[in-house]
Amino acid sequence: MSATGGRYLIACLAASLIFVFSALGNEGKIVSVIKISSAISPVSSEYISRSIEKANKTAAEALIIEMDTPGGLDTSMRTIIKEINGSKTPVIVYVSPSGARAASAGVFITMAANIAAMSPGTNIGAAHPVTIGGQMDKITSEKAENDSVAYIKSIARTRGRNSEWAEDAVRKSVSLTASEALRQGVIDLIADDLSDLLKKIDGKQVKIDNTTIILNTSKATVVRDEMGWRLSLLSVISDPNVAYVLMLIGMYGLFFELANPGAMFPGVAGGISLILALYAFQTLPVNYAGLFLIVLAIVMFILELKVASHGALTVGGIISMTIGSLMLFEESSPFFKLSLYIIAISVVVTVVFFGVVVGLSYKAWKRKPITGVEGIIGATGTAVEAIDKGSGMAMVNGALWQCRSDAKIDKGKEVIVVGISRLRLKVVPS
Repeated sequence: MSATGGRYLIACLAASLIFVFSALGNEGKIVSVIKISSAISPVSSEYISRSIEKANKTAAEALIIEMDTPGGLDTSMRTIIKEINGSKTPVIVYVSPSGARAASAGVFITMAANIAAMSPGTNIGAAHPVTIGGQMDKITSEKAENDSVAYIKSIARTRGRNSEWAEDAVRKSVSLTASEALRQGVIDLIADDLSDLLKKIDGKQVKIDNTTIILNTSKATVVRDEMGWRLSLLSVISDPNVAYVLMLIGMYGLFFELANPGAMFPGVAGGISLILALYAFQTLPVNYAGLFLIVLAIVMFILELKVASHGALTVGGIISMTIGSLMLFEESSPFFKLSLYIIAISVVVTVVFFGVVVGLSYKAWKRKPITGVEGIIGATGTAVEAIDKGSGMAMVNGALWQCRSDAKIDKGKEVIVVGISRLRLKVVPS
């Protein structure tokens, strides 16, 4: 064999070995995948942060965030971006499936990813800052806008993406389709599905902490990191409508328990519902003025049972509860608004509930007593012997009573009780 042929054979063997070891290496690789399909909130922030930490510990090849979001809270968004920037594992944001969007806070998170990808039929944009805490004046609004612009431009330049478009997304709320975003350098690639994404990012270089990482994902094992029951539960109750209903159930339950001590079930159910509602309120932009108005409304309804206000407290409670419900979550946060239908139904149910309770209480108050001293006044009976100013006996309500009467009453005559003194009835002829 010639020297040239020997060198050729060695080169072929070396290439084969490299291919085999590379394939074997890829077989042991995993890619972690999580899914965000709601508003960016403390729940999604904790979910992403936990997944990034887990991917770092397991030395995952990459973490893919499949995202479809209308936006969310600024604080949660910034927490997520800090976690992405500090991750030792490459983070890939994939706006998917077709029809999904990355709007508002979703734009910032997508721009911050090591690799940004989109499915066909998706869109990205409209990142104008949404305020928390009511309407802002012009100066404050400009400050918030400029802060957001500086933040997103810094992110875009760090990742080598189109910072000019990023600024327009904040200032002008512009949006792009997937193909337009790729053409303008906003994202890195378009993938039809997760399998296609893994093929297209295979071999791509990602720079983390001045270290270049080459992704090997073509044959990596996909592992989905689910949210878990605790975060899933918190995600459900963090829906403003669910949290609102839980709060009302909690208040009704405690009211029942206080009105009927020892009932147990209303108190237990109410206490659990109220605790869950308060827990949910920690993750929501709650306006505490609205919350206090709702509590005041419940207090007014309860006082209506005790005070003869001729309906004034009920009317005040209706007004207070309606206004409080409308104010409960910040108006300027479109992702955390109460449904008007839920508010209307809740107010009507509350009014009907307390109206029925008030009606029953009023009837009970007006009903003639049937026991005690008040219950025997007006009762009728029969004289079993002659009754005069001194004494006499009469059968009243099935019992024999000593009686007296200003006018003489003969035996067998019907009598009516008009008074009682020291267990002696005062009666008159019927």
